[in-house]
Amino acid sequence: MLENEDVMEDDIESSADVNLASIKKELVGGEAFEELDDDDDDDLDYDEKEKHDIKKRKCGSKLRSKVRDHHAKKRLKVVCNYCGKVFQCIPKKNGTSTLRAHLKSCKKIPLNARNNPMKYQAQLTSEGVRQDEATNKKMENLSLWKFDQDAIRKALAYMIVVDGLPFKFVEALGFRHLCAQMQPHFQVPSRTTVARDCYTIFVDERMKVKNFLKSNCRRVCLTTDTWTSLQGINYICLTAHFIDNDWKLQKRILNFCPISSHRGEAIGKIIEQCLLEWGIEKVMTITVDNASSNDVAISYLKKKIINWRGIVLNGEFLHMRCVAHIINLAVNDSLKLVADSITRIRNVVRYVRQSPARFKKFKACVELERIKNSSVLCLDVPTSWNSTYLMLDVAYKLRRAFDRFIDDDPFFRGDLLHGDGLGIPKEDDWKKVNVLLKLLECFYDLTMHVSGSLYVTSNTYFDEISNVCCILKQWCDDLSFNSMASKMMEKFESYWGNPEKINMLMFIAVVLDPRYKYEYVEFGIHQIYEAEKAKIVNAKLKKALCGLFEEYKDLNTQVDELLHNCSQSKSSNLITALNALPEKRKSMMHERFKNYKAKFASEVRKTELDRYLEERVEGHDDENFDILIFWKNSVNKYPILSLMARDVLAIPISTAASKLAFSTGGRVLDPFRSSLTPRIVEALICVQDWLRTCPLGGMEESEEELEKLEKDLSEMNLALQVVDVHR
Repeated sequence: MLENEDVMEDDIESSADVNLASIKKELVGGEAFEELDDDDDDDLDYDEKEKHDIKKRKCGSKLRSKVRDHHAKKRLKVVCNYCGKVFQCIPKKNGTSTLRAHLKSCKKIPLNARNNPMKYQAQLTSEGVRQDEATNKKMENLSLWKFDQDAIRKALAYMIVVDGLPFKFVEALGFRHLCAQMQPHFQVPSRTTVARDCYTIFVDERMKVKNFLKSNCRRVCLTTDTWTSLQGINYICLTAHFIDNDWKLQKRILNFCPISSHRGEAIGKIIEQCLLEWGIEKVMTITVDNASSNDVAISYLKKKIINWRGIVLNGEFLHMRCVAHIINLAVNDSLKLVADSITRIRNVVRYVRQSPARFKKFKACVELERIKNSSVLCLDVPTSWNSTYLMLDVAYKLRRAFDRFIDDDPFFRGDLLHGDGLGIPKEDDWKKVNVLLKLLECFYDLTMHVSGSLYVTSNTYFDEISNVCCILKQWCDDLSFNSMASKMMEKFESYWGNPEKINMLMFIAVVLDPRYKYEYVEFGIHQIYEAEKAKIVNAKLKKALCGLFEEYKDLNTQVDELLHNCSQSKSSNLITALNALPEKRKSMMHERFKNYKAKFASEVRKTELDRYLEERVEGHDDENFDILIFWKNSVNKYPILSLMARDVLAIPISTAASKLAFSTGGRVLDPFRSSLTPRIVEALICVQDWLRTCPLGGMEESEEELEKLEKDLSEMNLALQVVDVHR
């Protein structure tokens, strides 16, 4: 076989001038090419038309093949006249088949380039419409574009990851047909190739996230949770929350990996390993739910992170309990008191939703009762109380329609009685549900607010909890709410009633909100707790606040030294200027300077924390207030407190971010893709989180949209029937 070698460009350029007709004649097959018109050059297929065979002469004689017109011979080597590629030409050893194959693929041959102009020639393409400021006319944005197989492959892998599509999507008949219509030159890769491309994106993006964390993150707050997939594999998700250098709240999934068991020590070791892989040493808090195994995991991690010297207040407030999980436990306890009433209403909703004919008949009952309600009747998930709340809320508004439906459907009563034997809802059931809805509404709004991961939640935690506590205390004295409110209050006391279990960082986050500060927190504590407990909590808060401030002050001694040097230089410059003044004016200015210095000295004795707390609060009713912008603008005024705020305000008070990843995991590991390996699962979930600006919602259509679509299609069908009649 022929071997390649490099040659100098000067030797190549001397033989680059060739005859295009001779190229055609050689590649297509001798004289037959001359009969074709020039217009057909672009449609020639060299592989199909080259059928002639070139006879070889004896060893050592000159090349008889036409390929010699496109190669220059130099001793025992030949050089391509176009690209300069070198081939050996040893008699009895090397033939011309490799040279001929090279002519077909050489990119520098004009004919080869003309057969694929999309790959080498840029084209004008439109990028949308813009408004011209001078003429106020709409102008089309044009840019240059050329075909790039690799770039389209990367874009295809990006689509697969971001939109949560299966790998086999690229082998679907419809998708390949679409690609053939949009860009015939694009070679659609196989699903194996796409899987490799997706993993390549994961490797590249992981390095970018790692570099971003190093340059934009001082300290992270973690959330973690576990999940069991359809395969029966236990997964753990670890998410990092932090505020970057531009004072924007960031969230990144660090790991979504298998875990051997749900034991606390196993959870702690896998989190430790993850932090070491990412090079993360400074951790503010770890937010987990209230499982006992998480207590063991936090104790294990606390010892490790203390050795890394990356913890504050000696890890006293490292453990953050998930607020949403506590609310879930409290609400589920209260739902047990009205379980039969909820079951009856759930049964009638299920009966109506089981058949399209029944559902259509029920909608007719809604119209006859003239109930104005845009919400669609939905069935809940019994293990999820918020879906139960949404079901009861809609069902209660449609209760008159249910009464009419019971009278119109003769099988309604019988089917419900033969089910679990509870029968149809009674008037007393609707009354209980009405009371329950008022209770659940407060907790539903609270859960929706604290479960956010794209905005700061730690500063509003205390305000939300104190409001709910006050409402529960009022309802405990009301006979109609007493039983359910008392049950919720018991669960509230078990988690927030003990001062030893309270994480003081949540109170500090409210102190660092300029709309509230310390006085508001102190007042709220007295509203929630009894006098003795309130006194203990306030003392603990003061100690934690001052301790945290001193710790950040020690960590940022350079800031204090810089401020001290600046104040000393200003004072010395002022004294030097005073010495140059006339005697009378100097004495007057000297007295003023004394007063100023005394006042300045008293202010210096006050810490940065004291000065912040003494300033007036910001407008509480300002809806446009952004706490991160406030602290971004106050970096020079409060350098130490701004660093505190940057870490404290990033604390998530629920594990919603990690639970959201499990929703993504459920879509990735659906029944049709349950054979994906854990490595691919982690790559898909992590990359989707890193690339998407907002979480991927459910792929299913909403009921309202489907009903509107059905109505539009009915109108279209009616219009077609009218057209057929006129014909």
